[in-house]
Formats: sequence, C-alpha cells, structure tokens
Amino acid sequence: MAAAPSRSRGDYDHLIKLLLIGDSGVGKSCLLLRFSDDTFTTSFITTIGIDFKVRTVELDGKRVKLQIWDTAGQERFRTITTAYYRGAMGILLVYDVTDESSFNNIRNWIRNIEQHASHNVNKILVGNKVVSTAQGQKLADEYGIKFFETSAKTNQNVEQVFFTIARDIKQRLTETVATAAEPPTIQISRPDPDQPNPASRWSSCCNT
Repeated sequence: MAAAPSRSRGDYDHLIKLLLIGDSGVGKSCLLLRFSDDTFTTSFITTIGIDFKVRTVELDGKRVKLQIWDTAGQERFRTITTAYYRGAMGILLVYDVTDESSFNNIRNWIRNIEQHASHNVNKILVGNKVVSTAQGQKLADEYGIKFFETSAKTNQNVEQVFFTIARDIKQRLTETVATAAEPPTIQISRPDPDQPNPASRWSSCCNT
C-alpha cells in the first residue's frame, strides 16, 4: 500500500484507512465520489485496479483524515486488490439492491476479508441504490455488522455510512491506546504455610 503522507500535528488527530469492496457495477465509485467530492455522475464508472480519495472530517471534536481506497470488483483485479486488505482499518461491503447476485456475493467478499484483512478490522454493509432493507439487515445481523442503505444519486445516508465506520474505528483506536497505557499488574501469591520456607532451608544449610 502507498505510504501515508507525513502528518502535520495541526492537520488531523487520527488517520483512518478505509476500503470499498464489492462486485463490479454496484456503485462503489459513485459512493466515493459523492462522499469525497459531493458529485454524482450517471455514467458507468469502472475502476481499474485501485482508486484513492482523501477527505478530512470532524468527529466528536477530533479531526479525522480518511484515506478511502476504491477497489475494482472484476475477478482479474482480485490479486491486486487483496493486497490492500491488510492495511485497511475499516471495510465497506457494497452491493446493489437491484442486483441479487451482488448481494449473494457479499459472503464471498467476507471470506476474502477473513483471509486477507486484520482480524479486528471494522466492517459495514452498504446496500446501494435503495429499494428494500429486509435482506440486507438480515445478512448484517448474521455477521454482527452494521447496515446502511444508500443512494449516491440522492446522497441518502452517504455521509452517515462513512462517518459511522470512521467513528467506530476511532473508538476502537482510543480504547486500544487506553488499554496499552494501563500499568501492568503483578500477581502476588500468598506463601503456602504447609511448604517450608526456602530462605530457612538456605540458612540452615549455611549454619551446618
């Protein structure tokens, strides 16, 4: 993965790397364009390999820089795109609610995450081009992840989905730092009164 830009302390408080995955044509690039540039195009956008956008937002009083990687959904790019899984802190699984096969393939994408991403990566399920919610919510519940339905065209829930996963990651990072800062505890066991004192045995040896 490309190296993150050097941080200026006044620039942001957290750097979060997100990955968009899903079948080709489900609207990943449209979601990214809407979120990063607030633009929408009716033209079909095909990502070749990997695309990349940056947006800095404010979450709970902290400036958070989001590096968002848009992956190609075509099979021939899978080797390239899976290389980006490991560095991702959050992954958005996108399907087209008007395309049942893209929904069914979400399970395959989750298997890719389990094989290539960090074990604690945050995940969120996104049904794009809003129609129905029942199946999406059921699948999200099965994997214990949050679910949103979005429309890049109308800008429905686009901000919310990116802000939600960014906030969840920020919370995880904060908790990790807090846990690491806790002083180590030392377990002190009480002596067994039925066992002889080693020091006493040593003293008696020295006295003989």
